[in-house]
Amino acid sequence: MSLENAGTAAWRGLNLSYHWLDDRGNPIVWDGLRHEVSAKPGERLELELFVRSPIPPGSYRLALDLVDEKRFWLAELGNFTPELDVEVVPRDATAARAFLPPHADLDPEWEERVYVAHTEGYAAVGGSIEMRRTPSELEPYAPGGGRNPAFAHPLVLPSLLPPLEPNTEVAGLPAWQPEGDEPWVYDARIRLRLRPRSRRST
Repeated sequence: MSLENAGTAAWRGLNLSYHWLDDRGNPIVWDGLRHEVSAKPGERLELELFVRSPIPPGSYRLALDLVDEKRFWLAELGNFTPELDVEVVPRDATAARAFLPPHADLDPEWEERVYVAHTEGYAAVGGSIEMRRTPSELEPYAPGGGRNPAFAHPLVLPSLLPPLEPNTEVAGLPAWQPEGDEPWVYDARIRLRLRPRSRRST
């Protein structure tokens, strides 16, 4: 995209960002990804703008703006804010990979709920775990409730979209600790049961 400094002051310490709005102009996502910009008066920049789509898919308006971090958005000072109508399509979930052990039994709705969450836009999806004897490390994953956007633990036995891979373990099980800006979700309705591991005598 092209961006021109049509003012009389140089741009220093500014970032190009965006807001996602609904059809009435209400903010859905206020703080978008940042792209540092600097330009002299009259200078035109050619930029490649990266955006993170809102969740869930649907019709939105993308409003572009410049921000002076921790001070103000330039639109608050009367700067023109271009807006685009955008149709966000479902995310491709065909490459999702579930990191499950052989002794995991899935709830009948497990695959459908995981697939829906990925198509909504979540790159990492985790759910609850049921066991006959639950170790203390897995107590936060007990079934009950629904989606928890404030879940404070890694996603255990997650389903991940590439290039994400498990980056930690919990109770010896593969897990993914949220990192970077990829969206994730924990949903206790996505349930599985871990059978006791068989022990062979020697």
